[in-house]
Amino acid sequence: MMHARMGRWVTAGWVLLGVAGGVGVGCGSDDSAKKEPPGGEQAQTPVGAEDQERIDIGLRISPVPLKLEGLDRNLVGLGSYILNAQAACSDCHTQPGYLPGGDPHQGEPEQINTTNFLAGGKPFGPGLVSSNITPDAQGLPGGMTFEAFLALMRTGREHGAIIPVMPWPIYAKMRDQDLKALYEYLRAIPPAQPGMAPPPAP
Repeated sequence: MMHARMGRWVTAGWVLLGVAGGVGVGCGSDDSAKKEPPGGEQAQTPVGAEDQERIDIGLRISPVPLKLEGLDRNLVGLGSYILNAQAACSDCHTQPGYLPGGDPHQGEPEQINTTNFLAGGKPFGPGLVSSNITPDAQGLPGGMTFEAFLALMRTGREHGAIIPVMPWPIYAKMRDQDLKALYEYLRAIPPAQPGMAPPPAP
């Protein structure tokens, strides 16, 4: 879940560095503006110290390797932090969530199911199963453009109907920039297929 304190610090960091970045761009030469970032990544969103710490943590805790080429590394890292340390998306979108012997709820050392990470397949009742939100063949998370993803997160509506389980009323309160970071992280993870529900305990 998002905390109000985190939101204030994130906002302050973006505003302060947005102003500083704007001043810096005004002072730079045309040649410096044309330089491309290393590794084929997009130009990086300027961030403050608070955000940089979250970005670094996010890049470190992602349970799957990330494809950063053509993406904004800072947004990917922030999106990973939000998704993996706050929003708990994996709880519903990874089935099963942990490998055998790796469930921290059972006192075991955490081992996330990376094979089916965010690929959906978790049942929530008759006809209700979590979606696969990994990139499709075109690289779109769950087959959604950012505009469609943003609308889903703001309204909870998919194909005209409101999703009854997803905590979209909470996510709807997030800033566009945070939702963009989530989307950018989802673009960076590997495609995956849904896993099977574990058999019931004997």
